[in-house]
Amino acid sequence: MSKIISGILNFKNDIHSKKQELFEKLSHGQSPEALFITCSDSRIDPNLLVQTDPGELFIIRNAGNIVPPHSTHTGGVTASIEYAVAALKVEHIVICGHSGCGAMQGVMQPEAVKDLPHVSQWLSFSSAAKQVVEEKYPDATDQGKMNHLVEQNVLLQMQHLATHPQVAAKLATAKIVLHAWCYDIGSGDVRAYDERSGSFVPVDEKYKGVLEAANQEKGSCCS
Repeated sequence: MSKIISGILNFKNDIHSKKQELFEKLSHGQSPEALFITCSDSRIDPNLLVQTDPGELFIIRNAGNIVPPHSTHTGGVTASIEYAVAALKVEHIVICGHSGCGAMQGVMQPEAVKDLPHVSQWLSFSSAAKQVVEEKYPDATDQGKMNHLVEQNVLLQMQHLATHPQVAAKLATAKIVLHAWCYDIGSGDVRAYDERSGSFVPVDEKYKGVLEAANQEKGSCCS
């Protein structure tokens, strides 16, 4: 705990003071570009991963980066999605899974979490992803199935996300873009789902056009 307290003091005395203008602006409100949904795993730091400043991401974190299908039940994930889309008007939603996900291990081996009733119930929102893996990759190794499960879970949660009314409305009017990502903790690689190939590809390949347009705009501004 001493490291955490020391970190607070260092933030206030060093980091905050160096970005005083930014935090003063943020004290009056927020306008994030993206909603970032990822796992609660302590090894995942969304702002570090995508190198964003405070105010640029609206973040939802939970075990397994799960998005329950929309229902009449009000939960924190549902409310946060609704707020991000309807009130903050984010233009992008990213669902990011990761390697070595403990939640996905629980999905693959439900007996490991049988004494955790709330965890078991929560992970049931990923059960269809496990079925997809068993159907598509019956001969894969245990590790191979885990890797596929991380990917299939992200794609399943994307389907769930589209059932939320505010998201469905923005998708219908092309006012929002959904992104499915998988992050490898060991290598630092991030792969994004490419609809054309039906597979996860490196982010620089998936977003080649976006990066080229940004570089051209940057070059024109500096010339």
